[in-house]
Amino acid sequence: MSATIHGQYHGKAGPLFSLYFKTAILTLITLGIYRFWAKTRIRKYIWSATAGDGDSFEYTGTGLEKLLGFLFAIVVLAVYLGIVQMALFYFGLNLFSEPRNDIEVMAQVGAIYISLLAVLPLLLFAVYRARRYKMARTRWRGLRFGMENGAWGYVWRALGHGFLTIITLGILLPRQTFWLEKYMTDRTWYGDARFEQTGRWQSLYPGLKHVLFAVLLIVIGSALAVVVEIPVLAVVSVLVGYIWLIVGGVYYRIYAFNVLTRAKMLDGAVTFDSGARTGRVIGITLTGIAAIIGAAIIGFLFMGLVLMATLGMSFGALGALFGGYASPDDFNAAGGILGGIVVAVLYVALILALGGLSLVMITQRIIDHVVSSVVVANAPHLDHINQRAPDPGADAEGFADALDIGGAI
Repeated sequence: MSATIHGQYHGKAGPLFSLYFKTAILTLITLGIYRFWAKTRIRKYIWSATAGDGDSFEYTGTGLEKLLGFLFAIVVLAVYLGIVQMALFYFGLNLFSEPRNDIEVMAQVGAIYISLLAVLPLLLFAVYRARRYKMARTRWRGLRFGMENGAWGYVWRALGHGFLTIITLGILLPRQTFWLEKYMTDRTWYGDARFEQTGRWQSLYPGLKHVLFAVLLIVIGSALAVVVEIPVLAVVSVLVGYIWLIVGGVYYRIYAFNVLTRAKMLDGAVTFDSGARTGRVIGITLTGIAAIIGAAIIGFLFMGLVLMATLGMSFGALGALFGGYASPDDFNAAGGILGGIVVAVLYVALILALGGLSLVMITQRIIDHVVSSVVVANAPHLDHINQRAPDPGADAEGFADALDIGGAI
């Protein structure tokens, strides 16, 4: 084995698009039930297309265990939310009654926010459990990855760090990012070797510069609108600020990924490097969005032409079938029904195709860029790592799917 291993991604647009489209149709036909198997098949493709030193990753999860995990999570979530609603009702807060005055309106709004906040711990719980499940179902060179149980510890830490980030107006975001990543990394294993997140959270601050500048522009724009009353400059400042904030958020995530990756160690000997670039990710995203918009425009134009052609053919078919016995109203009704069915089928196919384009034009290309930017140093030490026992305690992302945060690959 060479001293360094460079990440490689061999996925192709055609096969992945075909896989997505077929599994999306099966998901539609089964009223959403097949989506657990669909996600599993897509992950298997992406994992097998990701390699290091010629050895591909393997995803061993199954659709059945994801479905069972989802059903269990739904039961727990229903009971939990039922208890929350009972507690709100006990204090005179009801989400489902018509408010009769301003006080009841405010109380109902408060109940809505309380319900949303009550779900937050489960959302954070799902984030940790989803990552643990993916680790437990991933192998490389025959060795299992794994992650220790610690979801509730992650929940309380995430809530505490999030509160500090909010009250400091985002200034302590690097602290939150570092310590939450460290909590998960220090509980992650490859075989019998443990990962460790080293470094300092202050090293993430340079990546926050664009976010802080964007916030400054938004504050200036708001001040111009309220204090100085200069509407044009206020609108421009706020608009530029929001756009800059989006770009700054992407820059921060990539910067943090690179810094945190370089500070990771495996078994105290294997180190990592990453050179992912913000410009490349943004370029991939923008070109992908442009391709999707272009495909959508062409698709809708094609549907319009098909509808016109269908209406014309329906007139001819009815005339041949009924001769002179069909009235103009019969032509119009039959043509409208047939055209509506055809357009509905094409519309569903277009929506599925656009989802596939998003996967292959944006998601897969970003995965390709990020994976290709990762380098593993001191790779010969990997030969001394042994197999670990399977992790039967990792659920199948049930809460992540039930709370609609499990859609990511």
